[in-house]
Amino acid sequence: MKEFDYYIFVDYSENLLGYMIVERTKIKDFVSKISKFGHYRELKNKGAYIHSIKKIIEKNNVLSYISKFKIKNVINTPEIYSDVLEFIKTHSNCIVFVSVDDKQYSNFERLVKIIDGKNIKIVQESCLKIGSIEYKMSLVIDTLLNIERLKNEKK
Repeated sequence: MKEFDYYIFVDYSENLLGYMIVERTKIKDFVSKISKFGHYRELKNKGAYIHSIKKIIEKNNVLSYISKFKIKNVINTPEIYSDVLEFIKTHSNCIVFVSVDDKQYSNFERLVKIIDGKNIKIVQESCLKIGSIEYKMSLVIDTLLNIERLKNEKK
């Protein structure tokens, strides 16, 4: 398995777009804290999942393993993209893995080519191997987006 310095996950949920960045040095501990995360769409009891996963996020201090993350309305897609591209540009000497939501993939891939992207591996979220470390980490941003979406719906 290729060692990446950073793992970036860009995901979309209804009207929200978000990203998270995790350093390689935090992966082992991070993955051990997120074993209970599941793919929201495939869950039967979504309400109970969100309730229990919020407790896990807090108890395991999950957000402390994420170097950077942001969730915004889809209208702010340029802000999300520019944050991620700026990170990639300032870490051009690093090998970076990027998982991008299928709907955002082609646009994002074109943008990365503009800034070079030789040390970057971009994959569609649907191509992540179920059960892989990358897949497990992608479930975190998926869950964070759904928590944010549900919070916004209650307002």
